[in-house]
Amino acid sequence: MTRITMRHGRHRHRRHPGRRQGLSRRTALSDAIMKKIYMPTSGPEDWKRLLPEPDKQWKTGHSAKALAYCWEETGDLPSDVRTVIARAPELAALEVLLCIPEHQAPLPGGARPSQNDVWLLGRTPQGLVSITIEGKVSESFGPTISEWFKDPSAGKQRRLEFLCQTLEIAFPPDNALRYQLFHRTVSAIIAAKQYHARNAAMLVHTFSQTGDWFDDYVAFLAALGLRGEINDVASKRLGSGIRLHLGWVHGAARWLQV
Repeated sequence: MTRITMRHGRHRHRRHPGRRQGLSRRTALSDAIMKKIYMPTSGPEDWKRLLPEPDKQWKTGHSAKALAYCWEETGDLPSDVRTVIARAPELAALEVLLCIPEHQAPLPGGARPSQNDVWLLGRTPQGLVSITIEGKVSESFGPTISEWFKDPSAGKQRRLEFLCQTLEIAFPPDNALRYQLFHRTVSAIIAAKQYHARNAAMLVHTFSQTGDWFDDYVAFLAALGLRGEINDVASKRLGSGIRLHLGWVHGAARWLQV
């Protein structure tokens, strides 16, 4: 039985020429974030329509397609991911309960959520686990803090303060760190609090064969007082009581051919 589900209906609304975007856009975003009805996938191609820019992102050799085919092969936790998370005792016996592609996590400071490549809810003998998955090949982790926070609005100020507070990082953070790693990790923590999970994790599942952008991951973990390694998990307990895990999973090259 598949554990991978998708949001019922397209989660992003197209703009229509001549239509006012104000209230209608805010309503569409609110509906996308708050949608609670999901349906099982029938295969990896179902993931395509959930992407923000499917024609651009759904290509052989790119992370979106590689990730979808890899995860759909088992309908569960891919073996390379399971091998890596087993290095954290709290995650070693993980059973996947629910797996949702392109899952949106609302964040304060604006209408735009964090759209995670995969979010899963699992359980171990110790309790529930919330995990976000960030797929990568050659794509970067997006803008640095200095690029994203340039001439910040009040909303951006509020959001970055929230991210730093949740991660227990001093505000403002190092300008060279990647903003995406902040909100992807916090997405897992938010869901952990929502479901009363004891553990939260953010995993980078990369299919790059040259270790692209690993240095950015290492720098982010260093800001958390952790050491990043390939095919390993680093963990710490947050003041909230949640144990946070961050991992880098090196995926097989064969998924770059699908």
